Amino acid sequence: MKYTVRAIILILLLTWLCACNSSKPEYDASGYFETDEVIVSAQQNGELLAFSITEGDRLNAGAVIGQIDVSIPELQKEQVEASMAALKSKTHSTAPQTNLLNRQIAAQETQLKQLRHEQQRTHNLVKADAATQKQLDDINAQIDQLEKQVAVTRSQLSLNTSNTETQNRGILSEQNPLEKNAEQLQVQIGRGKITNPVQGIVLAKYALKGEMAAIGKPLYKIGNTDTLTLRAYIGGTELGAVKTGQQVKVRIDQGRKEYKAYTGKVVWIADKSEFTPKTIQTKDERANLVYAMKVRVVNDGLLKIGMYGEVIFGQ
Repeated sequence: MKYTVRAIILILLLTWLCACNSSKPEYDASGYFETDEVIVSAQQNGELLAFSITEGDRLNAGAVIGQIDVSIPELQKEQVEASMAALKSKTHSTAPQTNLLNRQIAAQETQLKQLRHEQQRTHNLVKADAATQKQLDDINAQIDQLEKQVAVTRSQLSLNTSNTETQNRGILSEQNPLEKNAEQLQVQIGRGKITNPVQGIVLAKYALKGEMAAIGKPLYKIGNTDTLTLRAYIGGTELGAVKTGQQVKVRIDQGRKEYKAYTGKVVWIADKSEFTPKTIQTKDERANLVYAMKVRVVNDGLLKIGMYGEVIFGQ
């Protein structure tokens, strides 16, 4: 009887030890999968004329996926462009007056050339006593008068160009603010197009076609699920067994007793400890302070955001 009691106690002790050993986790860290999520909001006010995406759609970066009504800024831009066209019609061209004065100068210079030729001929005749000095003086006076006329015409040409340009600058100075206004309206028109910023999967849709959009109102949420990040926590005792850039084994539940394994890469380890999140079970349940880490895992389609995962170092 005495030996029987001892045997029973021994069996119970071994059972308790086995239970304690079996409760020890077979992983080094655990956490949940996440990804960078982008909430895309409207950049313009107006009715959603087109918005046909659905949750689960895969979108490329830069894809136009919707249109907000921008008829008001379009009309405003047309009005500004009409005002700029009206300003241009008020400006004057220097070409007609310039051409006239240039022709007048050309005629005067031709006449001046002929007089100078006559001046030289008369000068020779005076030397030969075949002409009088008065004749030469008259030609010299005509040349002097014509040179002054040419100078006056050239001054008129310069003054006409300067006055016209000054007048046009005064008119066109009103055009610069209009051009800036047109550019601002064009930006508003462009913001009516809903352009997807990043490649990924539509995780949630917050608006429907026909609804009114407002600046800052969320339209949909998108995230790149091709590669997920497992945010896990480790205690101080395991901190020395892992480093940034290290390859680790990541596994998820597959059935009740089986696991599916992936190869992950440690991309970040927190430099400060924090209290263990309530939803996380650490390897050492007595540890109050843990370090967060991120493991990047290529998704084969089975990994989902929020799914539980485990990390094993050194494998």
